[in-house]
Amino acid sequence: MIKRALLVVAKRPTPGQTKTRLSPPLSGEQAAALYACFLRDTLDIVRAAQKLCDFVPIISYAPEGAEAYFRELAPDFELLLQNGADLSQRLHHATAYCLTVGGYGQAVIMDSDSPTLPADCLRAAFAELDNADVTLGTCDDGGYYLIGLKAPASHLFLGVTMSTPQVVTDTLACAAKDGLTVARLPEWYDIDYVADIRRLVAELDNLPLEIAQHTRVFLAANPTVRESR
Repeated sequence: MIKRALLVVAKRPTPGQTKTRLSPPLSGEQAAALYACFLRDTLDIVRAAQKLCDFVPIISYAPEGAEAYFRELAPDFELLLQNGADLSQRLHHATAYCLTVGGYGQAVIMDSDSPTLPADCLRAAFAELDNADVTLGTCDDGGYYLIGLKAPASHLFLGVTMSTPQVVTDTLACAAKDGLTVARLPEWYDIDYVADIRRLVAELDNLPLEIAQHTRVFLAANPTVRESR
């Protein structure tokens, strides 16, 4: 049986350092608190996905020294400290570590700011790796919320400049150059800007109440965030 790892990339919420592109109009404290809710909802998505397929959940966390925070937040997850000078290096290190030292046959790594992502996308990310070399869950801003591998592929990370509208295009180009087959997952979105919060609010109004429960509580308690422009 294939040993699978699901990694969530996460930072300890810190005012002034977390979700800074939401400030202003949100205060640093509001942005950090909102991200903390996104993170909790993401962990709940991962737990729901565990009912659909078998994998080991891991938080790839930062900064160094935040282990106690994450251990209290998610005692049912393993922890792996992020390692690298930028996001490209950190994603490569986490996936390569799992696929080599960790002994996993598949590694999927995802963001922690897509609080309404369907759990079935995580199941599909592993299932598609049975036939493809890479699985990719794209966002409509040109980035991705998830990437899955079954062998280290440094070029997919170190050959791509992250946090640009060209991330998916460049990742696919690197995969093609390396002869890797890619399975695309349903498109979704993450929360980077205030416009994304407005999109999230509209989506939540039409989703079952059990989805993104932590985020819902925060938005209900902070109507100025919900109505941010």
